Order: sequence, then C-alpha cells, then structure tokens
Amino acid sequence: MTRSPDTDLDTGPGPAEAPRDTAQHARELTGHLAWLDSFTGVALGVLAAASGIYTYIGVRSLLDDSGAWTTFAALAYSLAVSVAIFVFWTYMMRLLPAMRSAASRTGLLLSMGLGSVAIIAMSSWLNAAALAGAAAVEQHLAHTVQDYQAALERTHANTIAGQSLSRDVARVRASFESLSDQEEGGNLSGLAGRGAVFRILTQKAAELAALEDQIAGQGRAVEEAFAEGNAILSRMRALTVQAGAVENRSLLFSEEAVRLSGIVARLRQLNAAPLVVRAAGDLRDSVVLPTLDAGSALGRQSQEATIASVLQALRDRADTLEAAATQVATRPEPAEVEYTPLSAADAVIRYAGNFVPSWAGAIAIDLLPGVLVFILMVTHQAIRTSRGVSALQDTMTVAELRAALEAARALGLDDRAAPVPGASDLTRPKPIPVRGAE
Repeated sequence: MTRSPDTDLDTGPGPAEAPRDTAQHARELTGHLAWLDSFTGVALGVLAAASGIYTYIGVRSLLDDSGAWTTFAALAYSLAVSVAIFVFWTYMMRLLPAMRSAASRTGLLLSMGLGSVAIIAMSSWLNAAALAGAAAVEQHLAHTVQDYQAALERTHANTIAGQSLSRDVARVRASFESLSDQEEGGNLSGLAGRGAVFRILTQKAAELAALEDQIAGQGRAVEEAFAEGNAILSRMRALTVQAGAVENRSLLFSEEAVRLSGIVARLRQLNAAPLVVRAAGDLRDSVVLPTLDAGSALGRQSQEATIASVLQALRDRADTLEAAATQVATRPEPAEVEYTPLSAADAVIRYAGNFVPSWAGAIAIDLLPGVLVFILMVTHQAIRTSRGVSALQDTMTVAELRAALEAARALGLDDRAAPVPGASDLTRPKPIPVRGAE
C-alpha cells in the first residue's frame, strides 16, 4: 500500500516552534533598544540643558546684584544642575533595568526616589519661578490690593459709625436745652429765671454743642481721606496689570502702599467714638455746681432738689451716650496690612496653588526620564523572560554559529562526526521528502 508523499509535508507546528517565537521576540526587543539607545543620550542631554536654562533664570531672579560674578554664579549653578540631571538619569537608565533581584531593584528605586526629591529641591522650584515668577508676583500684588481695600473700607465704616454718634449727642443736647427752657419759665424748680439750675443745664448743653460741632467738622476730612485712599487703590490696581518689568512695578507699588497705610491710620484717628466716650464721662463726672441764688430757704431747698434731679438726668444721659459710643469704639478693627515685597521664587511657592500647570511643567521636565527608566525595566524583563525559556541553539545568531563551526574545525572535528549526545532534533538534518517515493 502506497503512502502519499504529502503526509511528510503536512505536519503542524511542533513544540520547538514556541521557543523560536520567544527567541525572535527577544531579538526584536533587543534591536528596538539598540535603535532607541542611539539617540536617548542626546534627548536626555536636551532635557537637562533646558532645565539648566530655566534654573539659570530662576537663580537670577533671586540675586539682587547684576554684575559679572553674579552671572557667573548663576551659570555655574545651572550647569551643575544640568550635569547632575544628566548623570543621575543616565545611571538609572543603565543600572536599574539590569537589576534582577528584588533587593537590588528596590534599593535603586529608593535611590531614584531620593534623587528625584533632590532634583525638585535644587531645580524644579527654580524652573517654576522662571515659568510663572512674574505672574506670581503680580498675584501677590493683587492680593495685597484686596487686603488694603478691605482695611480701608472697614476703617471708613467704623469712622462713619463714629460720625453717626453726632445724632445721639444732638439728642442729648436738645434734651438739656429743653430742660433749660422749662427752668427759665419756672416749670422745674418753681423759680422762674436763669438761676443755678438753669446755669447747670445750659453748661452741659454748651459742652454737648461743642462736641457736636467737633464731630461735624471731621466729616469733610473723613470723606477726603476716603477719596484719597480710593485713588491710591486705583493706582495700585493699575500697577498689578501694567506692562513692564515686575520689579519696577513692585517698587512703585510699595510707595503707594506706604501712602495708603497713612490714609488708613488717619481714618482711625478721625473716628469720633473714643472722643464721645470721654465726653460722656466728663458729662457725668465733671459738674460745676453754682451757688444757690434763691432768696428764701424754701427756694434754695427747691433748687437743691431740682439740681439733684438734673444730676441724675445727667448721669442717665451720659450712660446712654457712653454705651452707644462704646459699642462703636469696640467694633472690630481691620487686620494690620503691610506690603512685603517677594521675589519671583518666593511668590511661586506662596501661591503654588494658583500655578499648578507651571509647577507640573517644571517638575515634568526634570522627572520625565523616570518614565523612560520604567519603560526600560519592563522591556528588559520581557527580554529576560523570552530568553529564559529558549534553548541555546534557538538564540544563536549566524555569527555565533559560524564561530562555533570554526572552533569545531580548529579542534579537528569533522562535519561528518557523530552527533553530540543530547543534541536537539533541530540541529539534525531532516530527510527531504521526494514526491512519488514510497
């Protein structure tokens, strides 16, 4: 019975095909790494140089002097940062993917984390200062303007509340004037005319009238100070968005801030509430009693009784006025505002939450090679895994095979020598089936 020659050709992939696929996969990954390694160093150098440039700009923003030594110092620092970044990530790219044990890999990962923190500390925050330093200083100026505006408005409100005490003073004065008119007609002590009781009442009414005039005279000064403060605030707002170097604008801003602080202090001094508190105390405690001028003993007794009632009324009115003035005087004062100039680097740190994209870019330009390190770790692990399941003859290249043959000839071995025991069937020649043979 004849057997079809196609039977020898129709064989499926045997167990030896899988090792060949893994070996091919390992060779492909190795070739990709060789091609990528040809320009990885250049790319890493470009990233390190870019970080060094932004670091130089950030360092210059911290240094006040603009001489040659300052420039040299900034260049030296930025160059040191660039070299450190290049060397550090080169070490990580070469050594970390080659580690095979968990202990060595963990140690280098901890070293990479520590080095990343050092890079952020010496470079990334300066890069952020270079990227967003001017905007951060402008943000500081804008926040300071808001603080000054709040202080000015709160102080003006307290001062206006003090000015409103003039109505309470006028009410008390009117009550004493009404009592003096009644006393002049004899409706209080029973003695018509301008006697001792009348003089006490007119004395206190005159004191209150003087206090009322003093408070009213401060109204114009309060409005002028508030208008001047608003004008200064307008100039300060313009400086926050004005074109030009932020350092020059900060200098002008500080001058305006000093003027505005003086305006706020003047408004505090114009607050009439403390004055009214003191006047209420004088109204109650400082009373000059006149001599009783009634012609009879009965009249003098009536005057004494009326004066006692007037003094009690004085105390009651003074307590009411003092309570109203104390309520105004104890209103919360605005927090003391003082403008502190900030450098670009300090402003970026203080207002870091407002410049998250700039911080992210500044950190990414320094730590981006870390992503490449992890990519290399994964690729090298895949190569080791593929090579680990392959036999030696499956991973040999043509050059290695030729070298092996040359070594065999050098040792005097013949090509027709018996196969080495244990050799794979892949190294043995297979018979070529001939069509038509049985």
